Amino acid sequence: MRKSLRVAGIATACAVAGAALYGTGAATADNASARHTAEPQNIGLLVGEIDAYYGAYEDADGVWRSSPDSPYAKDLARIQAKAKKDIRKAAAHGKKPGEHGKARKPAIVLDVDDTSLLSFDYEKRTNYTYNSATWDAYVKAAKRPAVFGMPELVTYAKSKGVEVFFLTGLSESQREGAVANLARAGYDTQLDTTHVFTKNKTAPPAYLSDCATPAKWECTTVQFKEGTRKHIESTGYNIVGSFGDQVSDLAGGYADKTYKLPNPTYFVG
Repeated sequence: MRKSLRVAGIATACAVAGAALYGTGAATADNASARHTAEPQNIGLLVGEIDAYYGAYEDADGVWRSSPDSPYAKDLARIQAKAKKDIRKAAAHGKKPGEHGKARKPAIVLDVDDTSLLSFDYEKRTNYTYNSATWDAYVKAAKRPAVFGMPELVTYAKSKGVEVFFLTGLSESQREGAVANLARAGYDTQLDTTHVFTKNKTAPPAYLSDCATPAKWECTTVQFKEGTRKHIESTGYNIVGSFGDQVSDLAGGYADKTYKLPNPTYFVG
């Protein structure tokens, strides 16, 4: 299942991306709850605002894409510039002492959906409405473009001796499509099972035993991602940066810094 707790439909976009128009007490990309004190933003107008933010256009193959000079791309560039400075500083400090004085290698962790791979075409084609079957087919087609600037950020991190991991809410059955897509989109880094973490609900790892067993998966997005980052650090790494398009991608600790990438199209609690 795509990022669990996703609220289906364009109504989600209305609650999230149009929040700036509501004023105090509004829903935002960081908070799904809202006290509506006025009529919400008109959905038709909101879709137009989202299109303008992404610089939406259809390419020759009929695929919806974001423009590289869009406000979205500019926001990404600003966040990535800050992240690169932080990565450079962290790398310059070298390995960080861990338990019992053992040094830990610096690492970064990236979410996949709308952090590493852009699913804007899916959102447009489904009118911002999630369907498990169409989403599964879309992921397995492995044709999503990279989020602007993120392959370059990964290459930069690796050039500084920083390890790169991917942590996604995609299911284990979607791993092959995700890995193929990451490679096709230009992520020149290790993409094996020790570097790409998916949700394996039928055979959850022991480090998630507090919320998941082979008989029952009860991990929230935060628990799943927090527990996995904790596991990564336990294997000898210090996560100097965690990247995600949802607050739930980043909450729970086990990262020196977090970087929230923009996504006005859905909210994941």
